[in-house]
Amino acid sequence: MKLRIYLACYLSFACSIPDGSLAIQKEMQNFRVLGYLYVDENIKEEVDKVLWDSYTDINLAFVQPDSNGNFLNKSGYEYLVEKAHLNGVRAFISIGGGEPPEYLAKLMKVEYRSQWVRGIVDLVDSFEFDGVDVDLENALINNDYAPFVEELHQALKASGKLMTAALASWNGNKISKETMELYDFINIMSYDETGPWDLDYIGQHAPYGMAQNDIQYFHEVRGIPTSKLLLGLPLYGYGFGPGVPTSLKYKHIIEAYPNAYKQDSIVSSEGGIFYYNSPDLIRRKTKLALDSKLAGVMVWHISADSEGPNSLLKVINDTL
Repeated sequence: MKLRIYLACYLSFACSIPDGSLAIQKEMQNFRVLGYLYVDENIKEEVDKVLWDSYTDINLAFVQPDSNGNFLNKSGYEYLVEKAHLNGVRAFISIGGGEPPEYLAKLMKVEYRSQWVRGIVDLVDSFEFDGVDVDLENALINNDYAPFVEELHQALKASGKLMTAALASWNGNKISKETMELYDFINIMSYDETGPWDLDYIGQHAPYGMAQNDIQYFHEVRGIPTSKLLLGLPLYGYGFGPGVPTSLKYKHIIEAYPNAYKQDSIVSSEGGIFYYNSPDLIRRKTKLALDSKLAGVMVWHISADSEGPNSLLKVINDTL
């Protein structure tokens, strides 16, 4: 059942259930399901594939400036925002990513920072996006990171927009609590604990225990309220050894291995092994997010999901 339909039906029974359950209803009503729409060109085509009833938030990944901090105006931006708002969904632009343009480091420096921030806010205001997702990772979490986030926060706040971040526990210690608290929401990248780049650690790249530890880190260690945290769920997997691909989207895993939905790994006849999150593991993590009173869950990324009964998005919505 679709998320909004389910919530509407669920809440309609408020008068007939014990008072102790009313708090649970309210939490579920506020629970977010965020999807990253990872697309470079043909934005309209990908937007038309989005199952809008299943999401509350969409992050367009990635919207990058040119080397001077200027953005190209794409017709797909207006189309995305219009579709999102018609369906009661918030739309954000996400900047950076795992493989960002090298010149972003330059744009964060004091002599270029204000111009880039103005460009970001102008783009958000022009197309009526709801805010910005800051996905600056690795070398971009440097001495310029905090001043950039502070200036962007002030500019977005003045425009009445939101600012979120994609963060992982392995890079969180590089960011001060003061900077982290500027974000309205934090999308926890609870995956990529290992991968083909680390053959000394062959195993599940996004285990259940990692999700537990990441929630504990951001909430208990860093002091971020659970109401600002979304747990990231991966819609892809990694392979190690012969006879398996190094990486695959979930939809391609199901296409190549029709029974893959029954477990979290596949062993090839040559001895290689491929790890991913099965429907059952996604269900357990979604329940963990609910039980932990998180703001919601995040999926990376929308177009990687499988259609039909083995869809991971369907599992998330059924769990809710």
